This record gives sequence, structure tokens and C-alpha cells, in this order.
Amino acid sequence: MIKQFIWPFTGLVIIHLLMYITFFDQRIFWYLYSGTALVMIALSISQSGIEKGRHPINRSIFYGVLSGFTIYGLLFISYQLLSIAPGDFEQMVDSLFHRLKPDQVWQLLSLILIIIPAVEFFWRGFIQRNLDEHLTPVGSILITAVLSASVFLYSGDWTWMAAAFIGSVFWGMLYYWKKSISLVIISHLTFDLLFFYVVFI
Repeated sequence: MIKQFIWPFTGLVIIHLLMYITFFDQRIFWYLYSGTALVMIALSISQSGIEKGRHPINRSIFYGVLSGFTIYGLLFISYQLLSIAPGDFEQMVDSLFHRLKPDQVWQLLSLILIIIPAVEFFWRGFIQRNLDEHLTPVGSILITAVLSASVFLYSGDWTWMAAAFIGSVFWGMLYYWKKSISLVIISHLTFDLLFFYVVFI
């Protein structure tokens, strides 16, 4: 059992190191994050392979888009409620939005074609899939969420970590339910496009 966790643990250490480097300089963040994403894909595919889809592509698109709208809707409602509460939640979300939004076309293409698929291949298709073999569904989803949030520790922004944790729980549950990486990628992509380009802040 210990041997089965050696490669996932090694992968986590590598990604932590790369994410630490990624947050060194905001000016080259997108270059470094895109490179890190390519490493995530390589680690995932080399150990877990490419998971065959269990659903027809039209169903994957339907459930992916629907779930993407769902998590965006939940975020929208939460934002509206918390923005009227005491505190600086609105400013923190605004800061996160502007730090993450792609400014150039190549950054958007990298987000769509490399980063989002890499995140789901690594966290759902590699880490969570390995944990599923030894833990309960709740345990594997929560541990994966904590681990995925932990790599954003180096950003120095707890809202980034919180967003990563919440998103990982949602997409972790979706992956456990549908067992389809392509569906989860579509969901994640739908949410990101809504968040960045259907602006509510």
C-alpha cells in the first residue's frame, strides 16, 4: 500500500516546488503556471494513463455545462449575500478576479487548452483516483481538496486557497458521481469562462 502512494506523493512534492517558483514574479506568472500545468499532465498520464470516457460526448457536454452554471450560480448568490455583510469580502474577490483573469489571448488559450485540463487530470484523474482505492468517497474528495488548495499557499492569498478548496470539493463530487474527466473539464471550463467574462463584480 505504501508503494502505491510513493508516486502520488512524489508528484505532489514536484507540483508544490513548481507552484512555489510560479508565484515568485506576477509578471511571468502565466508562463510558469502554463509550464507547471504541462508537468501536471505528464505526471498524470505517465502513471494513470488517459481515462476513457464513460458517457457519450453530448451527455458530457450537457452535464459539464449544467454543473459549470450551477457552481457559478452558487458563487453569484454567495457573493451577493456576503457583499452586504461587514468585512472586505467584496474587495478580496475583486482582487482574486483581477489576479487570475487572462489579459492576453495566449493566456486564455493556455487556460482553456492546458491549465484547466491539467488541473483536472492531476487532481481528479491522478490524486483523487488513487485515494479512491483506499479511502471512502468523502475522505478522498476532502483530502484531494485540501491538497489542491495547499499549492496556492505560496500566493499569500487565503481567498485563492479557499476558492481552490471549494472548487475541488465540487468537482471532486462531480467526478465521483460521473467518473468522467472530460465532463469535469467541461464543467471547470464553463465556470471559469462565466467567472471571467460574465462579470458580476
